Amino acid sequence: MATPGPETPERNTLWFLVSLGAALGITFLVNEPTFTDSQTYVLFLLFLAMGLWITEAVPPFAVGLLIIAFLVFALGNPWFNSEPQDIAKYVNTFSSSVIWLMLGGFFLAEAMTKTRLDAALLGFTLRISGTRPRSILFGLMLTTMLASMLMSNTACTAMVIAAVMPLLKNLGRDAPLTKAMLVGVPLAASMGGMGTLIGTPPNLIASGTLESANLPIDFVTWMYYGVPLALLLTALGWLVLVLFFVRDNTPVLLDLREPAEDDVTPEFERQRIITIVVASVTLLLWMTSEWHGVRVAAISAIPIVFLTMTRVIQGSDVRRLSWDTLLLVAGGLSLGLALQETGLLKHYADGIAGLAVSRIAFLAIFAFATMAFSNIMSHTATSTVLIPLGMAILPSAQLEVALIVALASSTALLLPVSTPPNAIAYATGLLDQKDLRVGGIAVGLLGPALIILWVLMLTRSV
Repeated sequence: MATPGPETPERNTLWFLVSLGAALGITFLVNEPTFTDSQTYVLFLLFLAMGLWITEAVPPFAVGLLIIAFLVFALGNPWFNSEPQDIAKYVNTFSSSVIWLMLGGFFLAEAMTKTRLDAALLGFTLRISGTRPRSILFGLMLTTMLASMLMSNTACTAMVIAAVMPLLKNLGRDAPLTKAMLVGVPLAASMGGMGTLIGTPPNLIASGTLESANLPIDFVTWMYYGVPLALLLTALGWLVLVLFFVRDNTPVLLDLREPAEDDVTPEFERQRIITIVVASVTLLLWMTSEWHGVRVAAISAIPIVFLTMTRVIQGSDVRRLSWDTLLLVAGGLSLGLALQETGLLKHYADGIAGLAVSRIAFLAIFAFATMAFSNIMSHTATSTVLIPLGMAILPSAQLEVALIVALASSTALLLPVSTPPNAIAYATGLLDQKDLRVGGIAVGLLGPALIILWVLMLTRSV
C-alpha cells in the first residue's frame, strides 16, 4: 500500500487515528488512580490536541473547536462524568477580552491593506533606504517588523514579499540579496510580533492567562518588554544575514511594484483618511489605557464599529478576516482553563517544582522548549500548554513565565513549517530550506537567552 501523500484524505485520516491511539495509550500509562473523571478526560484531550497540532491531521482551528466541544460533552455530561462541571466557562472563551482585542487588530489590518497604507509605508521606506543591498535589507526588515506589530505576521510577510518580488526576480534565485531578503522578511515579521499584545496570538494567550491569575498586563507595559527585544533581535538578524549573504554592498537597481493610479478615487481617499484617523485614535487609546482606565478590549470596539459604519470595511472584507485564528485561540484558552480548573496543572507542577532545579534553570528550560516545540507545531498551541504549566510550577514568577514563553514562541524560525511567514518565503521557489537555518539557528539560540535576561532585568527593576 502506498504511503498517503501530504494533505490527502487518506493521510489526514491515518494521522488522526495515530494521534487518537497515541493519546489513548499515553493517557492509560500516565493516568493515576486518584484522578477524577474530569482530570482523566482533560489529560486525554491534552495529548490528543498536541498530536493533532503536530501532525496537522486536521486544521489547527478545527482542533480549537474540538477542544471546546469535547469539554462540553465530557465534563458536563452526567452519563460520562461522575462529578459534572459547569461547562459555561469553557464556552465563554469566545467572548474573552483576548478575542475582542484580536478582532480589533484584524479590522485595523484589513483596513490598512484595503486602503494600501501598508504598501505605501513599504514603498516609502525602501525609497529612503537607498540602493545599497545592506541598506535595502535593513529598511525592508525594519518596515516589516514595525508593520507586524499591528497586523498579522502572515499578511505582513505576504504583502512585503509581493511588493519586492519584481526586484527578487530581477536579481535571480542565486543572488545573495535574494536569499537575505527572503530570510530576513519572515524573521523580522516574527520579531515584530513580540512588540505588542496584538502582534501574535501567544501574546494574547499570555495576557489572558495572566488576567485569569489577577495579573493583568496593559498594552504599553507589553511594549515595554517586547519592543526593545523586537528591535534588538531584528538588528542581530540583519547583522547575521549581512555576514552570511550580503558581503558585496554594490548598489542595485530598485524595481518595486507601483499601485494602479486609476484606483485612487475620491472614495478611496476618503477611506484612507478614515483608516488613518481610526488607527491613530485606537493606538493612542490602547497605549494610554492605564491612564484613562478603559480596557484595551473595549477600545477594540472603535475600529470594529467605525470602520464598518463608514463602509471602509464591508461584508466581503469581514469574511476575509482570520476567523480560524480566533477559533484556535478560543480553543487554546479553553484547554488552558480546563487544565487549571481540574487541578491537573497543580498536580504536575507540584511534582516538577520538587526537583532540585533553580528558578533560572526552569525559565531557561521553558524558553528553549517553547522555541523547539514551536518549530514543529503551532506556537499558539505551544504557548497554550506551556504558559499555564510554567505559571503553576513557578507561582512566584508567573509574570516572568508568561512573558518568556510567549516571546520565545516567536523565535522558532528553523524550518519552512515553523511559522507561516517562513512558508510564504519558501513558497516563492527562490529559497532553499538550508537558507532558513542561518536566521533560524541565530535567533533560536540567542533569542530565548536574551528574552530571559531582558524580562528578569525589567521585572526586578519595576
